[in-house]
Amino acid sequence: MTLEIVSFTLGPAATNAYLVGHPASGTAVAIDPAWDGHLILAAASERGWRINNIWLTHAHFDHLGGAAAVADGSNPPPPVALHPDDYWLWRVQGGAPLWGLQIDPGPEPTIDLKHGMTMFIGETEFQVHHAPGHTPGHVMFYAPSLSTLFCGDVIFAGSIGRTDLPRGDHATLIESIRRQVLTLPDETRLLNGHGPATTVGQERISNPFL
Repeated sequence: MTLEIVSFTLGPAATNAYLVGHPASGTAVAIDPAWDGHLILAAASERGWRINNIWLTHAHFDHLGGAAAVADGSNPPPPVALHPDDYWLWRVQGGAPLWGLQIDPGPEPTIDLKHGMTMFIGETEFQVHHAPGHTPGHVMFYAPSLSTLFCGDVIFAGSIGRTDLPRGDHATLIESIRRQVLTLPDETRLLNGHGPATTVGQERISNPFL
């Protein structure tokens, strides 16, 4: 494998954040820098990596609470990628005030994610899959060569993303899972936003919400 994936569980919602590095070039991408950005920076520094992008699956505060610290500790600050349908959520601190919190959401997103878009970390291709329902602009990042899907809060081990928050929609989420997750090979790893990793095959046969 040409990439190394470092996982963290951070912040008040125990959110999974991922640092995906390309050791050959010394570059890395922070996917959903949930909280405590200094810990993500430290892990990159230990490996001699420079974080050159921040990719957000969606704009809830618990998935971007560490973005400001990552950007402040990087030179130059990495651009942020987000689907435009979640910009409204980013502008209200990812909904943090609803929970009595105030956060700095970090640099304004400048990369507009769209379904079918191709991104790269090193030579490894990641496909952007728009999967609304948890939020309108939720996306997932699929690396076919790694059999890995960074799925955010779309699907979990034995569960699915909540749809009771502003602009969530249960029927839309289920349709996203059927179209964008269950169409992938059974061996595909699901690296999600909360809880343990799982696979498409495991969720296909055992997830009670499907």
